[in-house]
Amino acid sequence: MNQEIYRKLAQKLDGIPNGFPQTESGVELKVLAKIYTPEEAALTSEMKLTPETAEQIARRIGKDPAKTASLLEEMVRKGLIRAVDEGEQCKFGLIPWVVGVYENQLGRLDEELVQLLEEWFAEGAVQWAGVLNTLPSIHKVIPVEKSIPFEVQIFPYEQASALLDNAKSFGVRKCICRVHRGLAGQPCKYPLETCVVFAQAEGAFDDDPDTRTITKEEAIGILRKTEEAGLIHSSANVREGHEYICNCCTCCCGLMRSLYMFGLENSVARSDFRATVDPETCTGCGTCVKRCQFGVPSILDDVSHVDERRCVGCGQCVTTCPSGAMTLVRRSKDQISLTPRDAREWTVERARKRGISLQELGGLDLPTASNARARILASGHKKKTR
Repeated sequence: MNQEIYRKLAQKLDGIPNGFPQTESGVELKVLAKIYTPEEAALTSEMKLTPETAEQIARRIGKDPAKTASLLEEMVRKGLIRAVDEGEQCKFGLIPWVVGVYENQLGRLDEELVQLLEEWFAEGAVQWAGVLNTLPSIHKVIPVEKSIPFEVQIFPYEQASALLDNAKSFGVRKCICRVHRGLAGQPCKYPLETCVVFAQAEGAFDDDPDTRTITKEEAIGILRKTEEAGLIHSSANVREGHEYICNCCTCCCGLMRSLYMFGLENSVARSDFRATVDPETCTGCGTCVKRCQFGVPSILDDVSHVDERRCVGCGQCVTTCPSGAMTLVRRSKDQISLTPRDAREWTVERARKRGISLQELGGLDLPTASNARARILASGHKKKTR
């Protein structure tokens, strides 16, 4: 393994505001070497957040345009970079490690890679904590819709089903966190196929080997089933431009685990709601205690008490309370931080908090949704089936 090639790539990924923790042993370089070929690593290290055409990239780094284009398309198929349409041109840009490259390795995850990842998490615990605890948080909890009183105003980004409204393609994937933990010898009790993805382009997931194409109705059905199972909705910590909804547990999800098990308060942004209980109605049955994954409610003197500091506002305790004593209320203004409008605003703020210069990453012209990746996946599928 050429460590210098992968060290340069690690530095590039850490330059993205999401972060890429580095360790003294360099185990993260072994992770990268398992995923990227040396040629792919070298090319990614030269790329920018702002997408460029293959010709622009090749000219800038002194490589053959045709060979560069072919390599870039292969990297898109492997989930290492993004591809977007701009007019008649296809452009390519960097994506972060999380959420991005890691989640795209679902079909390539094996015991060897999981072992390397576990070593990285263990050795780089302090570095990971620094990245995950930086504001704005990567994900934000979305409350179960039926847990919110009908008279309370609720915004579209606070409703899982509303995020699907403008999409034209829908799919579902296995939760990579649960697949990961299973390969690490710690299988999860919750359902596996729970990650809902969606896009504004038609046919976006038709040739994606890791995604099962579904209808909007099926996507909503999955959200309902995950709610019944007690899983926690979360998505990107933005108000606009969502592309997925995770349905998380505190035993597997890296972000939820960081909050619940390691006390990293900013690893996940809480919803703008919190649970409250009516002591006059509560029967002290303990259903909420069993339901909550964060240890928020407790029974004292036969009445449920809510630890507001620990509550993420998911609403799972509300939907199963037999007496109707549990409800969600909107947090006070001083407890709510403004959710970034979109990925651009999130990235700018996160870069500021981490002291990162976006100019060194080639500026910030984040693309809107397109069907470029689907087209590249389809072309690769056709080559394999000829």
